[in-house]
Parts: sequence; C-alpha cells; structure tokens
Amino acid sequence: MTEQTNETAPVRNAEFKAAMLLVLMVVLVLGSALYLMYARGAFESTQTLVLQADDSEGVVVGMDVTFAGFPIGRVRRIELSKEGKAHVLVDVPRKDAHWLRSSSIFTLERAIVGGAKLRAFSGIPTDPPLEDGATRSLLVGDAAAEIPRLLASARGLLQNLNDLTAENSALAASLANVQGVTGKLNGPYGAMGVIAGDDKNAQQLVERANKLLVTVNALAVKADSLIGHADERVFGQQGVMTDAQATIVQLNGLLADARNSLKKMDAVLVEAQAVASNTKEATADLGTLRGEVESSLRRVEQLVNEINRKWPFKRDTEIKLP
Repeated sequence: MTEQTNETAPVRNAEFKAAMLLVLMVVLVLGSALYLMYARGAFESTQTLVLQADDSEGVVVGMDVTFAGFPIGRVRRIELSKEGKAHVLVDVPRKDAHWLRSSSIFTLERAIVGGAKLRAFSGIPTDPPLEDGATRSLLVGDAAAEIPRLLASARGLLQNLNDLTAENSALAASLANVQGVTGKLNGPYGAMGVIAGDDKNAQQLVERANKLLVTVNALAVKADSLIGHADERVFGQQGVMTDAQATIVQLNGLLADARNSLKKMDAVLVEAQAVASNTKEATADLGTLRGEVESSLRRVEQLVNEINRKWPFKRDTEIKLP
C-alpha cells in the first residue's frame, strides 16, 4: 500500500500542474481577448452613424472613419437597404462624436493604388452636433473610374495626331506651301518672285520697277532744277525779294511824308479852332495842306500798285482819305 501511494503521488502532482497550466492559459487567452476588445472600444459608449451609398465597394468591416487624419469611428456592419442602397453602419465613440456636426460631409475615396478611405469633414464647428442614428449620404470618389475616360480622350488625341500628320492633311499641304515659298525666296528674284507668282512675271515686274525708278530719278532732277530757278528768281540779286525790299523802303519814306502832312493839318485845325475870326485864311491854308496830303496819298497808291505788280502774292490794300 505504501509503494502504491508513493507511485500515485507524482502522477497527481503532474495532473494538478497540468490543470493549473491549462487554467492559466485559458485566463491568459480570456484576458487577451478582453484587452483586445477594450482596445478596440468594445466596452466604450458609442453612437451609430449610417452612411448611405450606391455601392460599398472598397468598404470592409472594421475600417476606420478618419477626421483630420485621426480615427473617430469604425465600420461595424455593411447591409443592403430595401431601396438597393448600401448602408454602412459606423460606431462613433461618444468622446469623439463632438467632431461630427449636422453639416458634416462624408466621403469614400477609392485610389488606384491602396485601399479605400472613409473621411469626415466638418466645415462649420458651431453647427449642432450630429444626432445618434443619423443617416448621411456618402460621396464616392473613384480614381479608377476616370481611367476609361482618360483612355478614350487619349485615343481621340492620337487619332487627331494621325489625321494631322497624314499625307493628304491640311498640315502637310501647309508645309508644302511653306516649302514652295521658301524655295522662291531662295531663288534669283527673292521676295519679288513670291509676289509675282513665277519667274516670268517676276522678271517683268523687276523691269517695270527699274523703269519707274528711272522716271522718278528724272522727275527728281527736274524738281531740283525748278527749285534752283525759283530760289534765284525770288531770293537772287535781281529777284522779286530785292525789288520788294527797295519798294518797301520807298513806301516807308512816303508814309513818313504823309505822317508829317497830317501833323501839319492837325496844327492848322488847332489854329482854326483858336482863331475863329480868321476863317478864310485858315480855310485857304487847309485847302493847301489837303492838296499836299492828296498828292502824298497818290504817290503812296502808285507805290502800292507797283508793289502789287512786282510781288508774286497780291494783297488788296485800300487807303481812305480823311
């Protein structure tokens, strides 16, 4: 009996240790699960947000909803509504719910490379907070959806390039015309050949231009000769200007004589007013002076007529007797 007891004791000890080890492992597993659930917010107070979209492609359960780059919610479930819309149920912790407002916008961004991203944007932080269970539309931006449109645009662009570079295209005709114009410019007649159209017309045009230049030169020589004669006739020693200057000197002398006569007449008039008794004498003197004035004025008139005859630019001069 003693030997049997001694043999069963180590076995029981091993069984006990194994049981304790098993219990410890179960406790560790449960603790890890509880900690993981706590870390994932399983025991945190949350509110529900429903995001509605045409399809939920790229959205997976457990996906984060970010605000300014920080996760503020997590996708709990994805379901199909009666209207055929995809409903994405998001759990938002109460401590982060204040970032979401009634005017917030939610977007689903599908990139060509990488997974999709759920993002929230709140433009007016003073708006009322988002209520629990609210349903909001999910704006979807799919970069991959633009690829067919880009391919179609690229195909059209390549077709346009092919049309432009074809042999019978307008661009080829324009290049041929430019090449022809360049050849004419490099030809013997240069730009004149481009204007005329061919070498024959260009040669005729050059001959006509040379004749026109000869005629213009002859006209220029004649014009120079006429200008020289005109200078000699007007400004020469015996020209019109010299005669005009002499006539002007004579006219100045006659005008001085007329001025003196008028002064004498003024003196006589003063004497006539002062001496009323000697009216006959004053009248005789006044008649004599009047004759002198008329003689001076006649000489002035003759001199003016002579100036008008000699001077090429005639003026109408009128002299009134007093």
